[in-house]
Amino acid sequence: MSILSANQARQKRGIIAMLILFFVFTIIFYFRSNKIEDITFGFIVDTEWQLLNEWKISSKSGAALFLFISLIGIGLAYLQFKKGKYIAIGGFVFGFGSILAFICWTASGKFVPFTGILQGAVMFSVPLIFGSMSGLLCEKSGVINIAIEGQLLFAACISAMIASVSQNVFVGLLFAPIAGALVSLLLAFFAIKYQVDQVILGFVINLLVIGITGFIYSKLLIPSGDTWNAGPTFDRIPIPLLSQVPVIGPVLFNQTIVVYLMYAIVAVIQFTLFKTRWGLRTRAVGELPIAADSVGISVNQLRYKNVLLAGLVAGIGGSYFTIGAVGSFTKEMTSGAGFIALACLIFGKWTPRGAVTAALFFGFTTSLQGNLSIMGASIPSEFMLMVPYAATIIAVSGVVGRVRAPAADGIPYSRGNK
Repeated sequence: MSILSANQARQKRGIIAMLILFFVFTIIFYFRSNKIEDITFGFIVDTEWQLLNEWKISSKSGAALFLFISLIGIGLAYLQFKKGKYIAIGGFVFGFGSILAFICWTASGKFVPFTGILQGAVMFSVPLIFGSMSGLLCEKSGVINIAIEGQLLFAACISAMIASVSQNVFVGLLFAPIAGALVSLLLAFFAIKYQVDQVILGFVINLLVIGITGFIYSKLLIPSGDTWNAGPTFDRIPIPLLSQVPVIGPVLFNQTIVVYLMYAIVAVIQFTLFKTRWGLRTRAVGELPIAADSVGISVNQLRYKNVLLAGLVAGIGGSYFTIGAVGSFTKEMTSGAGFIALACLIFGKWTPRGAVTAALFFGFTTSLQGNLSIMGASIPSEFMLMVPYAATIIAVSGVVGRVRAPAADGIPYSRGNK
């Protein structure tokens, strides 16, 4: 009998966990369910091509169908495991089937705007993706970025104010990354130059930004809201042909310019981090800075640059809260998005694709919770409201599996120190 590696043992436990969940879901969503009303899935939200407008199915039959799909996912995961591959595809199919079985059970007799839920998932995930990319750039360089929340919040405030005064969303968008970079400058200055504990520093910066934006909001934005807090917002820009594709088109290709910038930034970070000299150097100073220093790389200079770059990225994400959505700023409107973005980074194991996947998951659960509340689903909305935060706790506690941060993450560097 061969001995399993640590990674194989985790995958085996994951398959067993999926199997147990499958039996639990089957009992709850099918055998113990007395819901026989039809559930209707809607797929059209605008003027896209209509291949299928609605799909109506009995709640119990729908649950059985999607539970069968989740069982197929378990089978795929097992086959991948036997071939020595990752079980990601099987896990995705299992999750997809399980979530839709849950929707069939809880939204029996209701209309479910499936494409609308996916649109909401992207909308809620945008600032999380920007925030997680900011954290990724910092932590791959060896600097812990707890200040993502402050970067998002300050950029949201500044972009709303500038867009309001100028009545130009592009001017507001221009100042948003500058605002994020200013917060990053504080982080870099004290973390790199004075080697302050980076976790404590991040929390202090967040509190500082909350105080500054709260003061601005109460002393300026409320009394003079028509001038300083009534900015325009970006319109959606449909991409010809692609925006007409059913389901995918409205979700991905009928978005604002901030979302399209997100696509480009994620692609650039994914490519440059693993395919360029800058990416190699960044990962080197985050893993073994003394080795990077020995070949002539200025460790702290590169860390400074990357932390400022991270602030620029987070700043664009912060603008989405205001000029990308409602136009006006409200006190503490980010509502902990920076901390969830940090959890996405951990959940995604410090990789761009993993962080994006985690952010989309958090966005989907938030969108689903909102839609279930509107539909008046049988499950309490408070339960769904806590799901993103429960998932955050799971991510940071390491239950998702063994995750390893860059080896020098959070460790200040000065020449002569190992």
